[in-house]
Amino acid sequence: MKTIPLPTKLVLLSLCALGGAAQAAVFTAHLDGASESPPVVTTGTGSATVTYNGVAQTLRVQITFSDLESPTSVAHIHAPTAVPGAGNIGVAVYPGTFPGFPAGVMAGVYDHTLDLTDLATYTGGFLTLNGGTVAGAEAGLLAAMLEGRAYVNIHTQANPGGEIRGFLALVPEPATYAWVAGLGLCGFGLWRRLRPVAA
Repeated sequence: MKTIPLPTKLVLLSLCALGGAAQAAVFTAHLDGASESPPVVTTGTGSATVTYNGVAQTLRVQITFSDLESPTSVAHIHAPTAVPGAGNIGVAVYPGTFPGFPAGVMAGVYDHTLDLTDLATYTGGFLTLNGGTVAGAEAGLLAAMLEGRAYVNIHTQANPGGEIRGFLALVPEPATYAWVAGLGLCGFGLWRRLRPVAA
């Protein structure tokens, strides 16, 4: 099972510890061909907003796209890449394609909420990578998004590896800055007090 870096653990802890709206995290991505690996020459562009709700344990995926070079085939979230903002990795959610994602079109809009407590939301490989449980997969997906190691990819008939994609980035709200900074300082202080002292 993979080890989650300390800064990410602190943010995950804060999302779990705080109540109400503070347990929501919003991520956005600009989708284009230049972000594919290798890059794809296309006029296609798009945007994605992914909202994590820790109370309901859901992930709302909203995507708009246009001007693709060929009709859509599938779309999903890939995670976690080896480094933030770069590389390729297998699909995390959703196996096959997002439920109801518009296929066979060159422009469209998508809005669907995924149930993160449902095994069917994740690919088998992603479940295995995260301990084989939905709880592990949910934590792994959130960690990948927080670390910038998850991307939304729209695949098309002419570009089966993906025509446009973009890495998800957290959009902090004004209040989020304060609680993440405060929690980070508290966590750092606790870590310094609990770490072993060299003899």
